Amino acid sequence: MSTDAQQQAAQDWDRWHEERTGTVSAPYGPLSLTGTHWLSDYPEGRIPAIPGHWREDGDELELTAGAADGLTVDGKPFTGQVRLGADRGPIDGSRVAHGERRLFVLSREGLWAVRDFDPGSAARRAFRAIEATPYEPRWSLPGTFRPYDTSRTVRVENADGVERGLGLGGEIAFELDGAEHTLQVAVEQDGSLWAVFADATSGHSSYRFRFLRPAAPAADGSVTVDLNRALLPPCAFADHFICPFPPPGNTLPFAVEAGERNRIDG
Repeated sequence: MSTDAQQQAAQDWDRWHEERTGTVSAPYGPLSLTGTHWLSDYPEGRIPAIPGHWREDGDELELTAGAADGLTVDGKPFTGQVRLGADRGPIDGSRVAHGERRLFVLSREGLWAVRDFDPGSAARRAFRAIEATPYEPRWSLPGTFRPYDTSRTVRVENADGVERGLGLGGEIAFELDGAEHTLQVAVEQDGSLWAVFADATSGHSSYRFRFLRPAAPAADGSVTVDLNRALLPPCAFADHFICPFPPPGNTLPFAVEAGERNRIDG
């Protein structure tokens, strides 16, 4: 990589890091999550600190609320009953709200939950920065995407201690210091890739695992494996996320001294 290209890549990384910090610290960013409440834990339908009565009903939820609950649905004061599907899209677009809080409906493997996002959360108030290593050209590596013949699902532990399925569509192969390494990846709807990985820094000088999101591979399978853009998972910012741990084989045998490392609170 030429000197000019390295400077441009470093500038691009600086912008990326600034944007990531802004996204994380936004009013409805990951720091604002104060709870993930699984309805299976509340068969009577009453969730502590969440107004209303929430009941599973097949492939939807049924919410019942009175005026005293102070809920809004689709931006309007709500009383009565409404059926809800899983929310899609941004958190501030969730259908149900309580003041500034957003009550986000979640479904995972047939189980339903309500997530409580509060811009006034203690974690958001305490946050100061994302500790990250500045751009280093050595960590931007050419790679090759090798799709599987059929997608696979492996069971992995999640951050909440529950084992869930993780879908995988292939692997990326790359070389570092003359040795080949691979990471199993999921393929997103837009063709981009997503890896959950650990390395020799995990749990020591960086969070216990990280994410990597390479862009969609080229037609010949070539892809850039830029470890400078290793990401902290959402559960590094709030304990109530259910991030998957790395699948077997996704622990790199070297120290990735690059990318986001830890959350810094004041």
